[in-house]
Amino acid sequence: MKRVVITGIGAVTPIGNTADDFIKNLKCGVNGIGPITNFDATQTGIHVAAQVKDFDPTLYMEKKEVKRMDMFSVYGIAAAVQAVEDSHININDIDADRFGVIVSSGIGGMKTIQDQVIRMNQKGPKRVAPFFVPMSIGNMVAGNIAIKVGAKGICTSVVTACASSTNAIGEAFRNIKHGDSDIILAGGAEATICEIGISGFASLTALSTSDDPNRASIPFDKERNGFVMGEGSGVLVLEELEHAKDRGANIYAEVVGYGSNCDAFHITSPNPDGSGAGKCMTLAMEEAGITASEVSYINAHGTSTPTNDGAETTAIKYAMKEYAKDIPISSTKSMVGHLLGAAGAIEAITCLSALRDNVIPPTIGLEETDETCDLDYVPTNSRKTEVEYALSNSLGFGGHNAVIAMKKWRGE
Repeated sequence: MKRVVITGIGAVTPIGNTADDFIKNLKCGVNGIGPITNFDATQTGIHVAAQVKDFDPTLYMEKKEVKRMDMFSVYGIAAAVQAVEDSHININDIDADRFGVIVSSGIGGMKTIQDQVIRMNQKGPKRVAPFFVPMSIGNMVAGNIAIKVGAKGICTSVVTACASSTNAIGEAFRNIKHGDSDIILAGGAEATICEIGISGFASLTALSTSDDPNRASIPFDKERNGFVMGEGSGVLVLEELEHAKDRGANIYAEVVGYGSNCDAFHITSPNPDGSGAGKCMTLAMEEAGITASEVSYINAHGTSTPTNDGAETTAIKYAMKEYAKDIPISSTKSMVGHLLGAAGAIEAITCLSALRDNVIPPTIGLEETDETCDLDYVPTNSRKTEVEYALSNSLGFGGHNAVIAMKKWRGE
């Protein structure tokens, strides 16, 4: 079995359009949530979202390319190009057939689908855009990235709702671990802050109805009432250890475990007994060869919905048992909202930064914890502490659970 390390990162998020800016603002507890400006959301009853700001796609591609892609693909390419540059990958110096892409989207080109259905209804089927299909299908973020960087190895997507990009990272880890690839770009991308995206989740009563950006995404807080939609992308370069060493790559952290299972309980709600997500964390720890006492940090799924946060707390107790109260936990979604299929990728980058810098980011906006949420959620401010192992949790509609375990890189 091969060892797998992370040698590059890229991100486009509501608090930074590069991985460095994202991590810097994450540590400072910057809130990326604000009034919805992508469209007039008045009739939806939803007031805020976590939108990407001041993003220039022409830094990564030509204008004509942008016009032929939905924004989820554009965000994905931007994050992937950043990650490749950060890793100093030279396509001429590696085996492109062993260079893969596993980048996911939970929904795909939702804005494109919305706009083209409206266009068809108003102007007729002959007026549907010729690029409608390749703009909207979810696998095209991976395909477009592979074309952009010249990756000719495995190229696929994992669609497991909000667990998609954590599953993508986990599957990339396993692929390299078993010797099938040398390098894989793994992560996710999403762009669903549009009329149908907000309206659909609002109809499920899943979104926060708060008009105060500071009290909208408040995971584990007693007043939480729904999640805040986010958008963007995160991509990580996963690489076989010896391959990385041979080319002198900088190593951020090591991926050491992966768990994936299903609650088999309900289409949108997690099992309240925490057994599904709890067992998933256990699977990741077992593959990593660690026990609960060795976990230094958990990046929670932490959506700020009444059902998720209590059930996830129960799941953490299920997996960590008597150590649950000793482990710092935080939710990145308090700052960037919920990036759906891309959430796990930026949360993996969050774990990587905690391992590298020994700084646990905060759960901002947490003022009074719910009685069902009685663990250490690192409220308000970052915390300086030694981080040796970190878990990143993702729980998706359909009962999908995915967890990755990461280890601090000490040069061994």
